[in-house]
Amino acid sequence: MKFLKSVTLKSVMIATLVSVGLISCSEDDSSAESAGKANLTVRMTDAPGDYDAVLVDVQDVEIHVETEAEGELEGDEDGDGWVSVGDVQTGVYDLLELTGGVSQLLADTEVPAGFVSQMRLVLGSENSVVIDGESKPLNTPSAQQSGLKLQINKEFVAGENYAYLLDFDVDKSVVTTGNGSYNLKPVIRVSAEADAGMVVGKVVIPETIEVDVQSLVVLKSNEGDITISAYTNDEGEFALQGVPAGMYTLTVTPQADVELSVHTNAEVEVRPNETTDLGEIEL
Repeated sequence: MKFLKSVTLKSVMIATLVSVGLISCSEDDSSAESAGKANLTVRMTDAPGDYDAVLVDVQDVEIHVETEAEGELEGDEDGDGWVSVGDVQTGVYDLLELTGGVSQLLADTEVPAGFVSQMRLVLGSENSVVIDGESKPLNTPSAQQSGLKLQINKEFVAGENYAYLLDFDVDKSVVTTGNGSYNLKPVIRVSAEADAGMVVGKVVIPETIEVDVQSLVVLKSNEGDITISAYTNDEGEFALQGVPAGMYTLTVTPQADVELSVHTNAEVEVRPNETTDLGEIEL
């Protein structure tokens, strides 16, 4: 039986997103290769939303594997190709704490090598949203609890290392119903870290502005098919993770009732496995 080792899932911006990429080899990589094992890392992050907290109950991470190995796929109890990555750090996570480059490790384990077509994040029922200090249940349809399927379509080779980042878009994932309740319908972006980069910078507010100003930073592909966003932290810093290589337009919009201009940069280049540092951006 072939296995894939070191699967980790981190959540942030949750930024609460998925990226895939190479990770450093461990001391037992040689033995892992001989045993038909590969290394997988999974992280989760969060895109911004207008809430005090968004708490999600993570119960499992599963992958769909097609393997050439003879016999039943280990861990495939239903015979449908889905197996748990195992040793998942289950629990309730606040997606809004997973921003600005922060991430949460969810699993580090061995899984079958082979062609991985999909990954799914399995949620429990202990989900909630906090608005203006009040906690409200975040209803999760049974179809969502059973796992949102994310496209991977990657051949996991024994002895190789892989890493994924899951970007959870809070604004699109929390849906308000007509009766004032809230539903969780996860919208998650997945990307491979090996093919992605990071964009960082710091937004500087004029000293004449005497109120705290948080800015919304939006990175949009010049081809129009990818949009990634984040809020600045208390120091004005931001980090956009799991960004596929390409040319982007960056827009910085101050989120306050002050007279500040919107900053736009249409020439942001992102390269694989590199960090694009935009330095200080003065509004």
